[in-house]
Amino acid sequence: MAKKWVYLFTEGNADMRELLGGKGANLAEMTNIGLPVPQGFTITTEACTQYYEDGREINQEIRGQINEYIAKMEKITGKKFGDKENPLLVSVRSGARASMPGMMDTILNLGLNEDVVDVISKKSNNPRWAWDCYRRFIQMYSDVVMEVGKKYFEELIDKMKDNRGVKQDVELTADDLKELAYQFKDEYKEKVGEPFPDDPKEQLMGAIKAVFRSWDNPRANVYRRDNDIPYSWGTAVNVQSMAFGNMGDDCGTGVAFTRDPATGERGLFGEFLTNAQGEDVVAGVRTPMRISEMEQKFPEAFAQFKDVCQILEKHYRDMQDMEFTVENGKLYMLQTRNGKRTAQAALKIACDLVDEGMRTEEEAVSMIDPRNLDTLLHPQFDVKALKAATPMGKGLGASPGAACGKVVFTADDAVEWANRGEDVILVRLETSPEDITGMKSAQGILTVRGGMTSHAAVVARGMGECCVAGCGDITMDEENKRFKLGGKEYHEGDIISIDGSTGNIYDGVIPTVDAQIAGEFGRIMAWADKFRRLKVRTNADTPRDAKKARELGAEGIGLCRTEHMFFEADRIAAFREMICSDTVEERVEALDKILPYQQGDFKALYEALEGNPVTIRFLDPPLHEFVPTEEADIKKLAEAKGKSVDEIKDIIDGLHEFNPMMGHRGCRLTVAYPEIARMQTKAVIRAAIEVHNEHKDWDLRPEIMIPLVCDVKELKFVKKIVVETADEEIRKANSDIKYEVGTMIEIPRAALTANEIASEADFFCFGTNDLTQMTYGFSRDDAGKFLDAYYDNKIFENDPFSKLDQTGVGKLLEMTIKLGRPVNPSLHIGICGEHGGDPSSVEFCHKIGLDYVSCSPFRVPIARLAAAQASIKEREERKSMEILLSSKSKKEKVLV
Repeated sequence: MAKKWVYLFTEGNADMRELLGGKGANLAEMTNIGLPVPQGFTITTEACTQYYEDGREINQEIRGQINEYIAKMEKITGKKFGDKENPLLVSVRSGARASMPGMMDTILNLGLNEDVVDVISKKSNNPRWAWDCYRRFIQMYSDVVMEVGKKYFEELIDKMKDNRGVKQDVELTADDLKELAYQFKDEYKEKVGEPFPDDPKEQLMGAIKAVFRSWDNPRANVYRRDNDIPYSWGTAVNVQSMAFGNMGDDCGTGVAFTRDPATGERGLFGEFLTNAQGEDVVAGVRTPMRISEMEQKFPEAFAQFKDVCQILEKHYRDMQDMEFTVENGKLYMLQTRNGKRTAQAALKIACDLVDEGMRTEEEAVSMIDPRNLDTLLHPQFDVKALKAATPMGKGLGASPGAACGKVVFTADDAVEWANRGEDVILVRLETSPEDITGMKSAQGILTVRGGMTSHAAVVARGMGECCVAGCGDITMDEENKRFKLGGKEYHEGDIISIDGSTGNIYDGVIPTVDAQIAGEFGRIMAWADKFRRLKVRTNADTPRDAKKARELGAEGIGLCRTEHMFFEADRIAAFREMICSDTVEERVEALDKILPYQQGDFKALYEALEGNPVTIRFLDPPLHEFVPTEEADIKKLAEAKGKSVDEIKDIIDGLHEFNPMMGHRGCRLTVAYPEIARMQTKAVIRAAIEVHNEHKDWDLRPEIMIPLVCDVKELKFVKKIVVETADEEIRKANSDIKYEVGTMIEIPRAALTANEIASEADFFCFGTNDLTQMTYGFSRDDAGKFLDAYYDNKIFENDPFSKLDQTGVGKLLEMTIKLGRPVNPSLHIGICGEHGGDPSSVEFCHKIGLDYVSCSPFRVPIARLAAAQASIKEREERKSMEILLSSKSKKEKVLV
């Protein structure tokens, strides 16, 4: 039996998301519940995957089914493809299973040619509409299918408007649009080398191929990497009969949300344009009116639309983002999906849905994308400074947050300036999907055109980036990289500040302050903590970071990098003296100067964590990282050590390593210089005894972590030094303080011999940054030079330093646990590489049975939420499996 590649909307439902994509599944679902949906069919995500397997061609079997479903669609609509009397016109849209707004391609009005336009122009008595549809179709087809580029057509439109003395496209007459259509066809022929296709079936196959192809376009690839969407998923294609919002003043198109996507407030929120097609709203070509104004224009359609909004929100039990068209006063629903929202709105909506009885607490926790929490935890403008500042202009507050930076005018410039360390604001007439890399690199986005549902607004909200849209008071001169606003001319490099909550734009720098966390944040986090098993610690080297992490819910420190404490001005000199010492005695003398500082640092960390676990990693980097490079500092060191400048330079040169990453560092330093470990152990234990004496109720138990171990003998050697020193300190103080000695698993050999190492370790902590480097053989600092080529050639989908490689590095983690725990059942195991704050990596850590993850302070809430979601997901999967097994058991009993 032939595989089914195509489904009518009447054949699908919401549960078929993986096969039909999000848009196709939701169109099917809306059809099932009786909403006014223009009918059509969906070509599956599997067909997309097959298209790539077949060398980017649509095979005969899939073509045959598409043609079969065109005939079915003709029967449903009573219209015929290419027919002059009653033509079927369709839209062709992408629809991946995960929402990717603006990342892939759409074609409207497909099925038109000059003959058809002539007929529908006369039959409808609306030639302006007919020629408007045709010129739009030529432009979209040329851009999307043939990749000619929009700019050539935009230049022709602008020239036509200048010649006619009008500002808006809607002011052009039928004759103007007819002339434009001919100009567009000439442009197409010049660029492509052949006439514009007239056969609707040829047009359709070209459009379907283009949508499949757009799954692999640069902006879609960037978006997928940022949102953990696998390339293997592919996109579905939806072919839907057209509803026309551009037939006149009793027509229109809009985008609406059932709740405010910026704040989460309940109530209809959206925008509408009369005499327009959907792309006009989304692209931000015209600044639209508020959705409430639709009531005056189309009272009946608006009343029906309000009912539809309520039906959809109750049905999906979530805030909906809908596209719709009104044709001759009649409402048509073109799409619904769970709406993109800011982190602030996500928290409010989740809590409100629980309060409204639509969601359970577990479901509310699972609804929120952990990565979006990041935006709540970063600075906002200082209120006093804001009150004292006068806005120079105002747009729409499209995505909350505060941003300040130097003005740039292109996406490429945003990337280039950001790469050299500049904070930038990307200022555009309007953004397009091609701008995504620039939008990512910028601190904020400011556009002249577009509304709250324009591309800039939707993508910025999804990325958690500050955006002010639709500031029509700006006079833009993109070509010369300048704009005028509030009586002043701004050039590339000038500094402005924008407020994505109010839409205000300010001249110069407005200072920022730490964000205040709203009440809903606390509720969601309390629910998350109730459901998660995995503990969440923080990577922190200073009391300030530790306190911030505790505020954000950290349950301990999983990594304190002690070397960061040596770089301060009052201690680096002593550490350099230690490096340049000739004898053990000299080294001990220099280290004794640092000891009180380290002890004070550790005491402050213990106090900040209030008795929660603190893991302190002993010195890890190679010594060459600490030596001076400036002539004055070298001279100062020479004087302190009683050596000549040349002698100090010889010592510095001698520390040079060909491959420092794999050189004299980590536990190897202690093997060569045991006095370093002795000093650090004294500092750790003395600080712990002090705090223990002051806070008897705290269960303080320092965890000393030995880095870069590859053999049990290494750990045994260093541990002996630590234990002898620690026990002596505890004995002298007559204390009963307990401590642990463990190791960082960051070398593949340590993972492979974990059973041996576990016999000497109280705990393991995976340093996945170095473990990833060692496993891949990639330098973390140099991988950026070639990773883009790996993405382009589909060798990698993600940066393995940002998202844990579960297949390779993950296998080493699992192996370590399986080898280590049987040898030492009390062994506790965590992770403290950067992956500890990545949601998909946190889920993996939960699955393989780690005790905790540790991440930077601002990622602690992300990890807490991700850990809860992993636990909830595991419970749901177990429940589903139990139901399946129970059902199977019942069937077997009946058969017996």
